[in-house]
Amino acid sequence: MTRATQSGVTLLELLVGLAIGLMTIAVALGALLISRGVSGTVSDASQLQQQGAYALRVAGRQLRQAGAIRLNMAFGAAADAAEDPAQPVAFETTFDRSTRTLQNDTTYALRVGYQNFTETVSTATTAQSLLSDCLGRSSTTAAVVQSDFRLQRATGAATGDLLCRGTDGSEEVLIGNVADFRVTYLVQTLPAGGVGATTMRRIAPAAMATADWASVVAVDICLELAGDENIDTAGATYRNCAQSDVSLGNRMHVVLRNTFQLRSQGAAR
Repeated sequence: MTRATQSGVTLLELLVGLAIGLMTIAVALGALLISRGVSGTVSDASQLQQQGAYALRVAGRQLRQAGAIRLNMAFGAAADAAEDPAQPVAFETTFDRSTRTLQNDTTYALRVGYQNFTETVSTATTAQSLLSDCLGRSSTTAAVVQSDFRLQRATGAATGDLLCRGTDGSEEVLIGNVADFRVTYLVQTLPAGGVGATTMRRIAPAAMATADWASVVAVDICLELAGDENIDTAGATYRNCAQSDVSLGNRMHVVLRNTFQLRSQGAAR
């Protein structure tokens, strides 16, 4: 009779197999972490870009309308009068563009206004305003459509919320993760005596003189947003809204800047 022989793995072979298995798991986990980090960074950047674009779109809409006054296409005619091509056309004068278009305020970095008015489709309908403030709200009673923007940030916090106050005085958050919100006014002035070329100056809100507000032709807005993801920036720097090169730290920073022209103001000859 012969005894069947049994063969197995040696201790060395077992250790080699365990080492190979652990290396495979480590490589897989490393690839997963890298993929997650890249995905988080891309998602963070996309979110910051979307938030910044939305805020600039909301503020830009109000700035492009700033100072606008109603054009009455049938000045002096009754509300229910038939259309007459010979009827005089005139701008309304109830809105003071020199004081309500742009306003200086220590709390709100940007205050924008334009004339509100209502329109009726027929005598059977209630008059409605087709104009809305930064919160998307319309009013049938307010004389001015007002939109005020400010950055709210807790003491010591790196980021805060960009808030907007509408015509009715209510305030809501537009976007979060805002590290800085800066406004600069482009002021166009005539030379002494009205002879020669006009000059263009960039002035911060705190340096604006009373006479400068009526000569603002454009507003420059800079938004700096900081991400939530913890990333390795390897000592990289970026240029912030103050035009200074600063370290990224361990967060992604996106700086968005846009200049919006005011169609209703400027130096006139």
